[in-house]
Amino acid sequence: MFSGCATYYQQNAKLNALVQKGDFVKAREVLVAQGDSVSGKNRVLHQMNRGWIDHMLGNYQQSIAMLNKADLYIEDYQKNYASEAVAMLSNPGVKPYAPEDPEKVMVNYYKALDFLQLGDYQSALVEARRINQKLAELNDKYKGKKNRYANDAFAHVLMGLIYDASYDYNNAFIAYRNALTAYDSVYSQQFGIGAPAQLKADILRTAWLNGFNEELAFYEEKFQTKYQHTPNEGGTLVYFWENGFGPVKDEWSINFSKVGSDGGMAMIENAEYGMSFPVFLGNSKSSGGFADLNFLRVAFPKYIERQTVYKQATLKTAVGDVAFEKAQDLNAILFKTLEDRMVREMANSIARLAAKKAMEAAVREGDKNIGAVVGIVNAVSEKADTRNWQTLPSQISYAKVQLPVGEQTVELVFDGQTLIPIPVSIQKGKTAFKSFRSLESRLPQGR
Repeated sequence: MFSGCATYYQQNAKLNALVQKGDFVKAREVLVAQGDSVSGKNRVLHQMNRGWIDHMLGNYQQSIAMLNKADLYIEDYQKNYASEAVAMLSNPGVKPYAPEDPEKVMVNYYKALDFLQLGDYQSALVEARRINQKLAELNDKYKGKKNRYANDAFAHVLMGLIYDASYDYNNAFIAYRNALTAYDSVYSQQFGIGAPAQLKADILRTAWLNGFNEELAFYEEKFQTKYQHTPNEGGTLVYFWENGFGPVKDEWSINFSKVGSDGGMAMIENAEYGMSFPVFLGNSKSSGGFADLNFLRVAFPKYIERQTVYKQATLKTAVGDVAFEKAQDLNAILFKTLEDRMVREMANSIARLAAKKAMEAAVREGDKNIGAVVGIVNAVSEKADTRNWQTLPSQISYAKVQLPVGEQTVELVFDGQTLIPIPVSIQKGKTAFKSFRSLESRLPQGR
């Protein structure tokens, strides 16, 4: 029981250390040694990590195969009512892991990147559309409930870029326009990210290419600019920069004190948070031991940020420097989504505590000593679910530039000093997609 007190991040210290120093070969060996358990409660986390590490190693087909397994798991996920019952009497970590909503979307993002590296733009588009489908399901799932992650602006950007690269300028315009709407209505207010300048330029360009004169005039006025079309004599490079690592889950707890009892029912409260609720502790005859307990603890999940080291990046090319623009902040989204459902988390945790105390009271009716042991087990097993996909980036930015045809080298510059040369091959009229992950980040601090 005491070894189970470690968080999921601490339990996977070896894997995390290898990933953070970029030793993906050994990290993959660690995961392969664990096996792809068919019934393991952490199966989907294993699959997502395997898929990401194969992506980083350039094993794109293997990455797609593993991420497909994760995607099928997400699609077919059903609550196991036996594990739900066990969780009510222990903690939610005993249940099969249900990915967070942004994690579900990132499965398709990485599959799309894999397909783009293989030159299969149509399959990449399928993955982008799957993101849209998942977002629609989220909207249905959270109707009437607080949820700030019901639309993903970056997913629409990705979709637009792929349509654009496939010469489908009509659908590219629609995707770019949807992205702008999401940035203006959700991202700017909730996550602090405004529409990238590149997105605005692509809206204007695709409106012109489609002959959408009214739309072009509308966005020229909205963006306070006049579009001048410049034919692309070479090719295009789209570069994604994934920065750092997203947050890790930990736990925090609330202590409740018993403020009154009537027969077998007791009222417990936490004055700091203004919370109180009744708990059954047994009838008045079963006094002694845990029946007289005046303090109870309930555990909840929380995120701990892994701060990024680099704040900005530039793409140096033969035609000039292009700044990367932030398009996605997974760190902010994950924090907000957990915050949005905290009321539900608290309700579940309080229901779990009530179930534990009811079981303890029932056992104590027969034997006070065994009842006391059950109380100790309940206290030790009270734990939040600290699992999450911990190899995700903190932020995603992108840069787009027109380049001359041929083999050439571009450079990534981080915070004006760190230079990384990257070879690229540009073909006339084609779009090349590249991505880079900065692994530098500050380790999570404290609990």
